[in-house]
Amino acid sequence: MNTVATANGQGKLKHPKGLYLLFVTEMWERYSYYGMRAVLVLYLTTALISGGLGMDPGKASLLYGYYTGMVYLTPIIGGWLTDRFISMRTAITIGGVTMAIGDFSLFLINAQWGVYLGLILLIIGNGFFKPNISTLVGELYSKNDVRKDSAFTIFYMGINLGALFSPLIAGMIYQHWAHSTTGGIEHFGFKYAFLASSIGMIVGQLGFNILGKKFLGDAGTKPAKEKVKPKKTEKAKPLTKVEKRRVVSILILACFVIAFWAGFEQAGSSFTLYTQKFIDRDVNGFIVPTSWFQSLNPLFILILAPIMSALWVKLAKSKRGDFGVPTKMAFGLILLGLGFFVLVPAVMQTGSDEAHIVVKANLLFMVFTYLLHTLGELCLSPVGLSAVSKLAPVKIASLMMGIWFISNSVANMIAGKIAEETQKLGYLGLYQYTAIAVIILGIILLALSKPIQKLMHLDKSEV
Repeated sequence: MNTVATANGQGKLKHPKGLYLLFVTEMWERYSYYGMRAVLVLYLTTALISGGLGMDPGKASLLYGYYTGMVYLTPIIGGWLTDRFISMRTAITIGGVTMAIGDFSLFLINAQWGVYLGLILLIIGNGFFKPNISTLVGELYSKNDVRKDSAFTIFYMGINLGALFSPLIAGMIYQHWAHSTTGGIEHFGFKYAFLASSIGMIVGQLGFNILGKKFLGDAGTKPAKEKVKPKKTEKAKPLTKVEKRRVVSILILACFVIAFWAGFEQAGSSFTLYTQKFIDRDVNGFIVPTSWFQSLNPLFILILAPIMSALWVKLAKSKRGDFGVPTKMAFGLILLGLGFFVLVPAVMQTGSDEAHIVVKANLLFMVFTYLLHTLGELCLSPVGLSAVSKLAPVKIASLMMGIWFISNSVANMIAGKIAEETQKLGYLGLYQYTAIAVIILGIILLALSKPIQKLMHLDKSEV
């Protein structure tokens, strides 16, 4: 490692160069994922003559939901494989190459079967890549290294940088073709946005494999079972009463997490379709690409995450103390619901009938919705992950984290079903009912916060 440190990571706090290699690798992977995701529903629903597939919006939203749901499910399988059979570095390469081929399939094959093939490859590749790139960051540091929290913060910035710029680039690419015409028909260059995602993935993998040996050393070169062999007595020891209660608290919170992400993930489906048709995207003659709105979330995260983190620290030092985990997560649900309510007057103004659009809504409606949803995410997501890491018994820590991510998978699939209901409820009904439902769930979680907090058995320093 590129540092002078004691066994506990003290001394110079300079990070190893391997961290920055992983930062860039993850940034390109997120660029690939969010760039493709930003235009997927638009590509599926745009007419064939305009460069899309002409798919029914409800079917497209459902397909999008199943895709994003499976993306959260396959990392459990990928993590299991690397625990037992292959190294993390090998898994990251397999995953990266498979995802690059998946994006290239979307570019090359302009047909529904090409979409299914591409998405299946992306799902498989993500399963190998996602659980191992983050774990490899931890491998660069000893267990008690004081630099580890800082390292993951830097790594998280890579995730959000990739997520920020990819919808912007994808939007410029596909909309560039919309300004050229073929026989007077507006033609979008969606497939070239998919090609850009594939190229980004390849660039990340080239850097990872060419520089990996130099900057990563031996980290991630062996399956986990060859490095750690737990004692039989530890595996056989039953959970204590406190540990069982903590597991119950995780499972309860996971149920509320499903509701949050089911609403939040409307960003890539119903929000995208509504923005495309009903939001006035004309800014002084420039038509803002629909995909650009999906860059608002990572932009707000980069701006607000340090502020929220400082707020929690300040509250923890105050006389009243910090809010408990269930309370923060309840705030997240309520903020999510308020974000949906912001769109209600917009839909009342525009209606839901694409064939008879009289007036379009100001784009600030969507901006404020994303702002509130991001604030909700910052109240719920990092707080929830931190809680699982604290509460999960050591012997089933990986299982509990897996369950937590399964809740994300279920939520994304539900999100697809919710978006599909747009055809029956219209955007007004969809957003009203979703807002009311998640706010009620937030209030319920707020009412249950004290009993759940007792189940968690955390002292004040851990809350």
